[in-house]
Amino acid sequence: MSDGKETEPFSVYGVSLASRLFVGTAQYPSPAVLSQALEVSGTEVVTVSLRRESGASRAGEHFWTLIREQGLRVLPNTAGCRTVKEAVTTAQMAREVFETSWIKLEVIGEDDTLQPDVFGLVEAAGILSRDGFQVFPYTTDDLVVAEKLLGAGCEVLMPWAAPIGSGRGLNNPYALRSLRGHFPNVPLIVDAGIGAPSHAASAMEMGYDAILLNTAIAKAGDPVAMARAFALAVEAGRLAYRSHPMEPRDMATPSTTMSGLAFRDSA
Repeated sequence: MSDGKETEPFSVYGVSLASRLFVGTAQYPSPAVLSQALEVSGTEVVTVSLRRESGASRAGEHFWTLIREQGLRVLPNTAGCRTVKEAVTTAQMAREVFETSWIKLEVIGEDDTLQPDVFGLVEAAGILSRDGFQVFPYTTDDLVVAEKLLGAGCEVLMPWAAPIGSGRGLNNPYALRSLRGHFPNVPLIVDAGIGAPSHAASAMEMGYDAILLNTAIAKAGDPVAMARAFALAVEAGRLAYRSHPMEPRDMATPSTTMSGLAFRDSA
């Protein structure tokens, strides 16, 4: 059985990864379930918020041990930040705690949808890039914003599929295809809104490089089984993309030749 890792790795900020599934670590029913889910997902990168590690209760100590034991790369995030100052300060603290220059940059601009404040996002991305961070910006599917983020120093983009935690799937496939087509050589990771393995497969079939998700696994009735399902979906979608799927047609085309049929020969 596949282990969720294909033979064609991809690279972000010079780091080669065999798995194209990034997994969040919040909301799991227990550390044991989280550990099993991460193992069967085949992921090599997990996201984590600074708050989990910095609490005075040291509640994150066991979690950090778990991540270290599994040999996973950590991608800290600035979840919950609503201003440039908050995001930059959180990123700098995360670099000290997690000892990594990777940062998943979130600057939230609207409470109901948790839509990114793209103006603040671009500003914060520029500040952090100049400070030596390797920024993974959580953004919308807007082409202009994407250009500005790349200009600010980002080498990867993380557009949303739908609002965080909504599980609605690919809200705007046209925009996601346009983004993929416009930036053929930029690593693109779909982040947020994925609710089912079929959503992940659809994004991968478009040519996206990877998927990042959390809630769809953590809140599943069986998170371990769902983690495995997502691993297989991401791999299947990537293989389908590389296999060049047929173009849709407006009219039917018989898959079996019509020549030699008795009723046609006698007509």
